Amino acid sequence: MRLSQPSGRWAIAATALGAGLVLLETTVLNVALPAIARDLGTGMAGMQWTVNAFALALAGLVLFGGALGDRYGRRRAYLAGLGLFALASLLGGLAPAIGWLIAARALQGVGGALLVPGSLALVQAAFHRDDRARAVGAWSGMSGMAGAAGPLLGGAVVDAAGWRWVFWINVPVAVAVAAAVSRHVPETRDEGAVRGRLDVAGAALAAIGLAGVTYGLTDTSGGGLLPEAAAVLGVLAMIAFVLVERRAEAPMLPPALLSHRRFGAANAASFCIYGAVAGMFFLVPIQLQITSGYSPLAAGLALLPITVVVLVLSPHAGTLVTRFGPRAPLTVGAVVCTAAALLAVRIGPDASYLPDVLPAVVAAGLGISAITTPVSIAVLSAVPDSRAGIASAVNNAVARAAGLLVIAALPLLANLPEDATHSPRALGHGFTVGMVACAGLFLLGAAASWYGIGRPDAPARSARHRHCALTTPMVEPPSNC
Repeated sequence: MRLSQPSGRWAIAATALGAGLVLLETTVLNVALPAIARDLGTGMAGMQWTVNAFALALAGLVLFGGALGDRYGRRRAYLAGLGLFALASLLGGLAPAIGWLIAARALQGVGGALLVPGSLALVQAAFHRDDRARAVGAWSGMSGMAGAAGPLLGGAVVDAAGWRWVFWINVPVAVAVAAAVSRHVPETRDEGAVRGRLDVAGAALAAIGLAGVTYGLTDTSGGGLLPEAAAVLGVLAMIAFVLVERRAEAPMLPPALLSHRRFGAANAASFCIYGAVAGMFFLVPIQLQITSGYSPLAAGLALLPITVVVLVLSPHAGTLVTRFGPRAPLTVGAVVCTAAALLAVRIGPDASYLPDVLPAVVAAGLGISAITTPVSIAVLSAVPDSRAGIASAVNNAVARAAGLLVIAALPLLANLPEDATHSPRALGHGFTVGMVACAGLFLLGAAASWYGIGRPDAPARSARHRHCALTTPMVEPPSNC
């Protein structure tokens, strides 16, 4: 496909909207958390699990979802995940208790694990090499815009119709996206992935490892040895996962992928940056509503500049990466996000919007706009095209696991009590600690980007065709150069 063709533009829109649904659900829900806590009678742990049940299933199974897409067809996996996501959204809106809602969120994560890796892999495999950077940029901008629009949409929906519609609104969107994908997006798969058995053991160990560590970090108020035992079990499962992947016939995480320096560095940067983004988007809407006294709609409107900035700047990120490579934009974006987290410390009981909230929000929009496209291109350009599905899945797993662990750990690190939603003073103190911690993660991400991804011109050079001489035929560059 070419980006200038109508079919190419339809393919970008359809795949980006599906991935955007996953991002949208995360940011929409964060604004709705205080209303959910009041309606279903839960506290900080319940809010954490409402977010983390989704992230846990997504992070634990996204590698398996990528492997299924590579083997059986990425479009097929994408559509299956979309259907499961819509069903889980319907059930989540019907939740009579927090346990039901957490289970529905976990089912949403399973659906997301099927559709998210296939989304970017379909773009990478379907577009002409010369258009890939701009196609990935357009995909990142559209899907990122959906996530950035979440706070405003969530606030408006919660105020106008109640938090249950935060889930129900996904259903008609999913139906429309499925129709567009079925008509406009071609099927692709990794022909080399049809051999060997699926790595079920690896998928189970990854899920158990993340679940154990997350439970150990989250359930710290119940007493007893269960949280510590769960954390130890999680660490042991992760160690076992690494050992199994080395011996598996068709591993979810091929060890050869990790031999690519740029691939490893891009994923290290993803872990730090997306973990910090998740921490900010979890705490800021709660702080605005509980400590600063904003309504859900007002909190969404307060974060609206993020949406505007991402909408305006993200389409240009692919062009910047083509010209300068991913290292410089990604590093600058992470540094700007560091400033955003430090500026957010000013959000408190007496915060005024223009001097205290707006600078942090605008800086966050600028930083996020510069991050999403470079990190995706850095990951995908480090591996052969045939491994696009698993590379995308690994990057998504890293990003989701980072958000999962940061959201589980931040309340513990910030000493937030279970009833923090009823204690603005305790929440305000913990919020300050949390924002400083997020700023530190952003800086680590900037360092990983600058020192690990490579020279600024390397990706741009590798994206061009090479000639041995003017009289020789054109050859393709190595896919992992």
